[in-house]
Amino acid sequence: MMMGEEKKIEIEEVDDVSTPPRARVTPETPAETFGRKRDYLAGFLAERKPEAEQGGPGGELQEAVIEALKSIYDPEIPVDIYELGLIYDVAISEDGDAVITMTLTTPHCPVAESMPGEVELRVLSVPGIRDAEVKLVWDPPWDPSKMSDEARLELGML
Repeated sequence: MMMGEEKKIEIEEVDDVSTPPRARVTPETPAETFGRKRDYLAGFLAERKPEAEQGGPGGELQEAVIEALKSIYDPEIPVDIYELGLIYDVAISEDGDAVITMTLTTPHCPVAESMPGEVELRVLSVPGIRDAEVKLVWDPPWDPSKMSDEARLELGML
């Protein structure tokens, strides 16, 4: 558009606009509505989740330990060590003994000395954990493919 050109907007005046047709819903009696809702509620309430044992995989204690691990962040990257894929295994015995198998991004990581101790302390702070052992392994070596989608998103890799 060149300078000085005027753009014209066409206006159409109308006296009346017809009302659009309303959506039609087949009427339902209050008893039918209540019956449908009751069936849904009964099905919902009847669904029983399998009882998770305190210890063992998928147990409440393991979930609590994983949540504790998610509160520990890598000092160089704004992502927690669990989402980074540094935790290879979280094993909880019947007695509440936790064994965490983990690695670090590199053996030369600045927290190689302190991270296992911090992990052990955080795990020991979980109610129900009697003892915690951290096994630091370098095989398999960590690489970015072990990161969760959340971590990749946080780091702009997705």
